[in-house]
Amino acid sequence: MPSLIPILVLSVAPLVIGIALAFTDTRLVRHPDFGFAGIDNFVRLGGNSLFWDSLRIGLIWTVGVTVLQLAAAMGLALLLNSGLKLQGLTRVLALIPWAMPPVVVAIMWQMIYSANGGPLNAFLGSIGLPDGINWLGDFTTALPAVIVVGVWVGMPQTTVTLLAGLQQIPAELHEAAAVDGAGAWRRFTAVTWPSMRPIVSSITSLNFIWNFNSFSLVYVLTAGGPGGKTMVPVLFVYLEAFKNREIGYAAAMGLVLVLVVVALLAIYLRSQFRGDRPERGR
Repeated sequence: MPSLIPILVLSVAPLVIGIALAFTDTRLVRHPDFGFAGIDNFVRLGGNSLFWDSLRIGLIWTVGVTVLQLAAAMGLALLLNSGLKLQGLTRVLALIPWAMPPVVVAIMWQMIYSANGGPLNAFLGSIGLPDGINWLGDFTTALPAVIVVGVWVGMPQTTVTLLAGLQQIPAELHEAAAVDGAGAWRRFTAVTWPSMRPIVSSITSLNFIWNFNSFSLVYVLTAGGPGGKTMVPVLFVYLEAFKNREIGYAAAMGLVLVLVVVALLAIYLRSQFRGDRPERGR
């Protein structure tokens, strides 16, 4: 029981405080007034088109990064599990993006994307393609460019998790499928994927939460620009709380975001495990 006290203090208490603040008109001032506002913050939020637009952008960012992370990580994990030479070195190199601080990663990619002599534009120019593109400053390229960085950062951890799962699949299953004449793709769909499905569901759920709550990477890369095209919800809430000093209003936004994430994850997990339930006899 004593071990539960730190968990309650560090996890439950902030959540309760956040919920309570959502129903107040608290502002970040020297002597804040914790006046009860009822559902006023939520009514006001319902008409805030900028918030809902940030939620749309956040979902595009989250789904894009999560799906691409999974696809790239699965490919790399399969490659590492196939007896690739220098596996140890490859695994260490693959972990470097994940080990780097997000701020360092963001600054590095700002340099890569730079319209003035950045490596990416230099490469495009060297092969005859248009260069001088302002990847992080253009309305059409900013969000895809940030998504690429998110995939690069999170792929290593997903790869390690998937690789651990692949190594738990008995080799006899693949050998039996090969004897039956199954090719590489058939072995993947009939043996590998069904065995990996629980792990994939778990890591996808965790990645969805982590990516949805990503703040420092987007903040340093674009600060939500240009023109709000990369304004993810957590960044919007941060600006509302600490720039506009609307703590109660920001808490209401945070509560809505929690409910949205929980609802989406519930739908996803239900769809993933619906087929795994045994049929009841009549």
